[in-house]
This record gives sequence, C-alpha cells and structure tokens, in this order.
Amino acid sequence: MASAVDIAMLAVFIPTFFFVSVTPGMCMTLAMTLGMSIGVRRSLHMMWGELIGVGLVSLASVAGVAAIMLNYPELFAILKYLGGAYLFYLGVQMWLSKGKMAIPQDFTSNSDTSPLTLAMQGFVTAIANPKGWAFMISLLPPFINPSLALPPQLSVLIGIILLTEFGCLLLYASGGRTLRHFLQKSGNVRMMNRIAGSLMMGVGVWLAVG
Repeated sequence: MASAVDIAMLAVFIPTFFFVSVTPGMCMTLAMTLGMSIGVRRSLHMMWGELIGVGLVSLASVAGVAAIMLNYPELFAILKYLGGAYLFYLGVQMWLSKGKMAIPQDFTSNSDTSPLTLAMQGFVTAIANPKGWAFMISLLPPFINPSLALPPQLSVLIGIILLTEFGCLLLYASGGRTLRHFLQKSGNVRMMNRIAGSLMMGVGVWLAVG
C-alpha cells in the first residue's frame, strides 16, 4: 500500500473529506428528509444512486471533464432545473400530505415509490450540483502524488470518499428517523409532512439555483 499511495496525504485527506461531507448540503438534507418520510432502510436506494453520482463526479474531475462542464454551465441547466423542479414538486405533495412519499396517518412506511426513482433522485442531486464539481476539482488534485501511479491513488481516494459519504448519509437519514419518532409521539403527522416537504422543496430550489 505504501508504494501505491502517499500515506501522509491520506492521513490529511480522510479528516478533510469527512469534515466536508458531514457539513449540511443538498444530499445530506435529502437523506434526512427521506429518513423522516420513508425510513432509513428504503432511503438506502437514494444513497446508492447518490454514491454512483459522487463517484462519477470524482472521476470526471480528475480527468478534466469537470473543467469543461463548468466553463459551459448550459450543460448543467436542463438537468438542474428538471431535477430541482421534480424535488420541489415532491415537497409540495408532502406538504399537502399527498403523493407517494407523504407520511401516512398510520405511520407505516410507504412502498409506492420505486427503488429506481429514489436512486435517480440521489444520482441527479449528486451530478447536477456545480458546486460539487468545483469542490472535487479543488479537493482531489492536491492529494494526488504525481510521482506515483494515478489509478491506485484514485481508487483509494474515491473509495474513501464513497465510504465517508455513505456514513454521513446514514447519519442524516437516522436523524430524520429520530425526528419522525419524536413527532410521532404527539401524533402530529401533518407537521411531519410539512417539515419533510419544506426540506424537500428547499433541496429542489437549492439544486436549481445553486
């Protein structure tokens, strides 16, 4: 391992990326919202979609594709606006206690929203965020040692990114579940839907204008 990657750089990269990943953002807010509305277990579908997106962004950033995309922001526009509008629509439905993701009166988890739909929500949120691309461009290159082979280093760095991101997503989704249980005790289902709906609408606006 010591001959393939720079251990000193990894020692700095791990806490650096953890601090960045655990900071509230679009993906973490989405995880908390889904943890509240559909539970942690079903939120895992969104998470693997988001992780695929993060992995692709990381690879493309190192390959230089991100620099081109950031110079031509119109390439992001359609995906951003459509994705943001869809998440906002879901938030409105949840606010009105309607739709597939709204928390039902009997507190049972919904099973209507398909795993693929949830995965696409996570994927689109990850790849349609220009700030995410810009961050990866600035974060990854300084932690790559030019004197060592690129593939092993990139594999380790992306592996750390995905593991850290997954852990933080679980943390936020669990927080949403805890909030759900807290509000459940008071029987305030409408309040849960409005909180979750507001968060979802916020993610949608954030994605569209970010």
